[in-house]
Amino acid sequence: MRISSLISLAGFVLLIAATYCPLFRPIAVTWNMYKANLPYGIVVLLVGLLGIIGIVLMQPKLTRQAAWLSLLLVVLFYLLSLLKIHYQFKFIPFHAFEKFMEHQVKLKWGWWLLLAGPLLAIVGTIYQRPTYKRPVPLQ
Repeated sequence: MRISSLISLAGFVLLIAATYCPLFRPIAVTWNMYKANLPYGIVVLLVGLLGIIGIVLMQPKLTRQAAWLSLLLVVLFYLLSLLKIHYQFKFIPFHAFEKFMEHQVKLKWGWWLLLAGPLLAIVGTIYQRPTYKRPVPLQ
């Protein structure tokens, strides 16, 4: 297995592991990706597994597409999470209490792992193996 494949494999394994890491801390408990949005978490898990299958079957196009799709899904999940946090407490009639509750939801360290996984997988897919050039005989 090439070094670039191992880097991509590490990125996809990190992506799958990061879905179980804490991402939010609303009031008293921590949430991972599956508690925040179960169907979306399963889609991210399946894209990570698809990338691993592409590495095992030596399909660089499949691996590259899975890496870019996983990065897109993570960025989209981050943006949607910020919007959900912002609009979660809009039903409260007191603006100051609404802002206070909004600031109580903290983002945790799992976001760094969730972003590092797809980036590592993309770095592994961008790296190209150098092609062998036949030496020119001297005369």
